[in-house]
Amino acid sequence: MTKLSIIAFDGTQFDIDAENGSTVMENAIRNSVPGIEAECGGACACATCHVYVDDAWTETVGAPEPMEEDMLDFAFDVRPSSRLSCQIKVRDELDGLVVRVPERQA
Repeated sequence: MTKLSIIAFDGTQFDIDAENGSTVMENAIRNSVPGIEAECGGACACATCHVYVDDAWTETVGAPEPMEEDMLDFAFDVRPSSRLSCQIKVRDELDGLVVRVPERQA
């Protein structure tokens, strides 16, 4: 299992044991992390699972693909570390990953 920390906007930290191959969004939904709406269910067709990847993890997580970049145009308060959590696949290299949920989703 890969450990993830998802920090809600109010500062509440959710430490999650995530199965490789799942997405950060799926794990956030399973663990009732507030602020992750995931209206499209992970199809990269909305921007309601937007998160900020901790600076220490941006290189390991990698940059968004073009389709994700297009959807991020609809997100609230986009930053250089913005990603859609439905597009971050859990893998061994992400053990300890920290992401933060924005104030609101688009």
